[in-house]
Formats: sequence, structure tokens, C-alpha cells
Amino acid sequence: MVSGRGAASNPEARFEREQRQLEDDGWGLLEELPPLTTQCQNEVSRSIITRNTSPDLPFDRSINPYRGCEHGCTYCFARPSHAYMGLSPGLDFETRLYAKGNAAEVLERDLSKPSYKPKPIAMGTNTDPYQPIERTHQLMRQILEVLERCGHPVSIITKSALILRDKDILARMAARNLVSVRLSVTTEDRHLARSMEPRASTPANRFKAIEALAAAGVPTGVMVAPVIPGLTDHELEGILTHAKDAGASAATYILLRMPREVSELFKDWLLREAPGRYRHVLSLMRSMRGGKDYDPQWNRRFRGDGPYADQLSRRFQLACRRLELSTRGGKLSTEHFVPPQKGGVQLSLF
Repeated sequence: MVSGRGAASNPEARFEREQRQLEDDGWGLLEELPPLTTQCQNEVSRSIITRNTSPDLPFDRSINPYRGCEHGCTYCFARPSHAYMGLSPGLDFETRLYAKGNAAEVLERDLSKPSYKPKPIAMGTNTDPYQPIERTHQLMRQILEVLERCGHPVSIITKSALILRDKDILARMAARNLVSVRLSVTTEDRHLARSMEPRASTPANRFKAIEALAAAGVPTGVMVAPVIPGLTDHELEGILTHAKDAGASAATYILLRMPREVSELFKDWLLREAPGRYRHVLSLMRSMRGGKDYDPQWNRRFRGDGPYADQLSRRFQLACRRLELSTRGGKLSTEHFVPPQKGGVQLSLF
């Protein structure tokens, strides 16, 4: 166990030719290692908007200003992406980070292209844009400043109350129907959250962020994610009720996803932190994933399949209906979009 981190190990990236394995030398002496600190490198990006054609996603473009995430959520589905950097999805994912320092500049250039057609950009779809290193890098605020200037819509998902730093920009954008926000909440149990999401904002502070944003006129909802059957699923209605009381107007949920290396990392955490629930949680998960740890099929990966998944869906729908929470995102406006006048794009001849 590494204090303040979600993963307890650092398995080799799956594309590496060599694998390392720790062995006990028989002396019974624990090796004292220095504290594990966060390292962040600057990354120069040639493009910043990621496109997708997934039929089960409500957006076709997104921005992730950071690679890796210091929140260290043990269940994070984005962990395997670090393997493409030759790094481990374990501790490397939450300690060896990359900041796209020229993100705002590249975004302004891309939005100024004559061929660009505006549609809402989603942020927080892979790694959290408001993770702790954002306090110093401020990439998210720079990106929002570009989007506000050119009247471009954006949707944001985060686990961090740091989003309140940008409440001024978000409120102005909300007045023109250019922004929507979702605060992701996994559990209201402070101790469980501290173990699963060691560097994310506390659940209480996330609800306070919902309240503050809603009071500022920003359309704000809650994302109950991930729902972990046998561990946090009993909290579904309570989280939705608390979010509604705080001012949330919309809600959604996502079932735990365990692609590739996430499966072993999460099972290791579960066996360490909640051994009595290990078999039950995995049994329920596999009952919703066709007997496997994960099912990547579109239209099933976020909700699961089978009787237990259907029951979870019905509970969510009934609670949202009772609380008058919308289960569909509102449509953001593109009518205010004005392409930036700089960015190196060739001007029209006439």
C-alpha cells in the first residue's frame, strides 16, 4: 500500500518487451523507499480536439489537457491509456503525468479553421481536467477563456471542487447556454472515497460545488459513477437525493468498467480494502458482463446487461422521476460561435 495513492503496484505496460517481478530474498527485511511524488512533464501538442464516432456517446469531440490523473481513482477506466506511453497503468498513471502546455493555443488555431463546424466539446471524458496539478498549470481556465471568447459550447465532468475557481467564466457562458457541468460522485462514505479516490475532492465538497454552481446559474448535474454492485450501489438513491437538494437539475450513472489492466488493479484494491465483499462484488459484476470482468460492446458497456443491471436502471429512472431530475442533457447553443481571428490560418482573399 502506497500512502495517498489508489494503486498499490506498478505493473509493466503491456507493450513492453521485458517484465519485472519482485521476489522475496528470504531475509524478511522491508526495503524502505522514498515517498512517491508526482512528476509532470510538458507535452507539446499538434492537435487538441479528439474525435470519436461511438454510437453510445452523446458527443463527437473532446479535449483532455492532461495525460494521467493524480486523483488516483483505483477503478479509473483510463488507466490502460498510459501503456501507450510505455508507462504502467498502476502507480505511473497517477504519479507520472503530462500537461499539454500549448492546449489553449492549439485550440484557438483549430477553431479558426474555415472548415471547423461547432458542436459541444466534452471535457473530463478520460482524465479529470481539474485534477490537483491544474492549480498550477491552469490549462483548463485557459481553454475556457478561448471557448468563452469565441462562443463555443462545452460540457464538463469532474470529481473536483477546484472547478469553482472558474465559476466566473462558467456563469457568463451559462448565460448564453454555452456550458453544462456534471460532478461525479461514487459514494458518500468519506472513508471509502478516501481509499478509492485518494486525491479527489471529498464527497461533501463535490455536493458543495454543485450547490455553488447551481446558485451561479450554471446548469449542473450529478453523475453517479462508477456504480459498484455490492459495494456502492445501495447509495444510488441517496446520492441522487443529496444532489437534488444541492441544486442539481440532471443526473446520469455509469456501471463500473474494468478494461484490460484495470481489472487486476481494482481486484487487488478490493481484496485489500474489502476482502469480505470480494467474491460478491465480482459475482454481481460478471452477472452484468456476460460472465466476464468487462464487456466493451457499445450500448452495454456503460449500463451492463441482465436482471441486476435492469433492476439498477429501473431504480435510477424511478428516483430521477420522483426527484424531477432530467436524465437527458440539455442542448447547448452553437449560435454564438465566432471563429477566432488568429491562430495562423490563412485569411480569405476577398
